[in-house]
Amino acid sequence: MNGGQIIAKVLQQQGVKFLFTLCGGHISPIFVAAEQCGIRVIDTRHEVNAVFAADAVSRLTGVPGVAAVTAGPGVTNTITAIKNAALAQSPLILLGGAAATILKGRGSLQDVNQLSVMKAVCKWSTTISKVKDIVPTIEEAFRRAQTGVPGPVFVECPIDTLYDEELVRSWYGAKSKEEPPRNLQERLVQWYINFHAKRIFADKDTVNFDNAIPKPWFPQHTASDVANATQMLRAAKKPLLIIGSGAIMQAEKAQLLAAAVSKLGIPVYLSGMARGLLGKDNPLQMRHQRKEAIKNSDLIMLAGVPNDFRLDYGNHIGGRKFISINRSKEDLYKNKKPSLPILADPQDFLIALAHAYNANTNEWCRFLAEINAKREQSIEEKANAPVNVGLNPIALLKNLDAALDDNSILIADGGDFVATAAYTLRPRAPLSWLDPGV
Repeated sequence: MNGGQIIAKVLQQQGVKFLFTLCGGHISPIFVAAEQCGIRVIDTRHEVNAVFAADAVSRLTGVPGVAAVTAGPGVTNTITAIKNAALAQSPLILLGGAAATILKGRGSLQDVNQLSVMKAVCKWSTTISKVKDIVPTIEEAFRRAQTGVPGPVFVECPIDTLYDEELVRSWYGAKSKEEPPRNLQERLVQWYINFHAKRIFADKDTVNFDNAIPKPWFPQHTASDVANATQMLRAAKKPLLIIGSGAIMQAEKAQLLAAAVSKLGIPVYLSGMARGLLGKDNPLQMRHQRKEAIKNSDLIMLAGVPNDFRLDYGNHIGGRKFISINRSKEDLYKNKKPSLPILADPQDFLIALAHAYNANTNEWCRFLAEINAKREQSIEEKANAPVNVGLNPIALLKNLDAALDDNSILIADGGDFVATAAYTLRPRAPLSWLDPGV
């Protein structure tokens, strides 16, 4: 097997169904072999799109998305999407082509110090120098992408580790026995080339595909975390739950989380990837006047939500008691120390909490529903207001919402317009809203 075939086999074993790319000669063996393995190879028009698509697959399926791009500008073109995935805490694997190992730093085509660039935006960056190292390196990439706080990883794949050994040796100009070196200099060069080729391909036929795939590690809540949160919730009369993307990191548990939130009975605001979690019309979900709701609450629970600009750096919460659950220690304490910090996966925590606590918040929910209804009436009035030029954006989005199929996935980006969409459109189900995050 050549290196491209080995990579494709590992991707297949990791559950990868799609490989996004922009075709390039450095990495051709990867997507040729991927197609042969039954992985759907999708060619995009720009490398950044390949990574954005891989990011979307990660969020919607729970299996890290994979993109493969060619060397040099192919890799550097991905920076925006890679950094976006890092900030959105989305796991993905970027495979990048590279100059032949023997030619690095010698002015080869598209020879760029890619590791120094990618280390600034990835959780982990590494290069493959031997064919026998491909399997453990790719397996480690998947593990790191999903461990703790998820994020993107970069694996550099030099061209001579991907193609067949015979072809690579021909590129190196290795002399055959029929063409012996003519002088000492040629003998030394030939010795070095053969030594380098032997090193790259040593033990290439001993690769092992039978390694068990470990479950991703991330911080776990404790029984005392659940007990402490339950105690605080029972003492509160007007608790409020705010769920963000950090609570939707296990796509396969989205429905379990939705059931848990409904069982908890706490009025909830959904943001980021959590939009659509409770469907279209759940009475617990509040869509408007979040700042006003926080102001009237006596206990706020942040699940996968940092105190960043979206909560005015914690100023919305002010001096009120709040519980925060987050995989990221940095996000857990960002700008404001929680009354009860819980370093754990928010999704698992809320599912566990629902077994221990059920709120009676009917009066509190009615109050929030009333202020939501007033805001909804104001939005409706703006949707019906005439405009002198162009389209009324609220009316446009209201019409779009009415036309949405229950299987629709909404992809949102852009400033004011997407902010309007966030309070106008109603995603129909969990994992039906994608936005870039911060």
